[in-house]
Amino acid sequence: MKVYVPPIKCQGIKTKLVPLILANVELSGRGTWHEPFVGSGVVGFNLRPKRARFSDTNPHLIRFYDAVRTSDITPQTVREYLEREGAALAREGETHYYAVRDRFNRNHEPLDFLFLSRSCFNGMIRFNKNNGFNVPFCRKPQRFSAAYITKIVNQVKYVWEAAQLREWTFKCRSFEESIQDTSEGDFIYCDPPYLGRHVDYYNSWSLDDERRLRASLEKTQARFILSTWHSNRYRRNPALETIWAGFNVVTKEHFYHVGAKETNRNAMLEALVMNYTPRCTKEETGKPEQLSCV
Repeated sequence: MKVYVPPIKCQGIKTKLVPLILANVELSGRGTWHEPFVGSGVVGFNLRPKRARFSDTNPHLIRFYDAVRTSDITPQTVREYLEREGAALAREGETHYYAVRDRFNRNHEPLDFLFLSRSCFNGMIRFNKNNGFNVPFCRKPQRFSAAYITKIVNQVKYVWEAAQLREWTFKCRSFEESIQDTSEGDFIYCDPPYLGRHVDYYNSWSLDDERRLRASLEKTQARFILSTWHSNRYRRNPALETIWAGFNVVTKEHFYHVGAKETNRNAMLEALVMNYTPRCTKEETGKPEQLSCV
């Protein structure tokens, strides 16, 4: 399947895992899709459910996507903004990048957040203890070419058009509040920071957070899929045998690229934890040799 890539990219984005996740989603026609950790939104945006509640503790993600939903941000305003700021970046280089970063940390404008996420180092989203965006410049002053701007505009257009035709909401709230808002017939997709791996989320993620997430999901009458990691060449995720014991698990190998060197191409066995029987067929996964249900 063709996978739509959203305008905001986050660490651990599930672009390559979307076909496997969606192949296992079981959402009733009257149910609502819930994402307590919306991040980039890549899974829900590709599913395009009729009703969805996207949540996150990062207010900047929510502010951006809600502005798209309400048409405060449109494809045209994104084009005009990126053409203007991209030209300034080309003239002034990193001086302009850091000026926009300072401006964003004062005013929290959603379009500045988009600019930073597409011109910062390695596309990272990271905040310091004072909740200030602190990722350095990517060192590419000519970042916003005409083709690149059009690509981002089309990514925004995809979300904007979908949100106009569907009952979507975006809320800044805890995962507990989001999960409590569910009912039978709904579906929850959870993509929390990976325990012991991702430490640069808007809020940190601890063992206690993972346990609280388990407790919340145990209470829901909705079906859910949780994304996490199973193992790599060095170690296994102990939470699968402790915190998430008793649930069904599907695994698939996935490669992460950090930097440009081949030596930084690292295999990770991804895991999907579910509270129902998974569907694992050749037609739905595409690469059955890389898939297993455990």
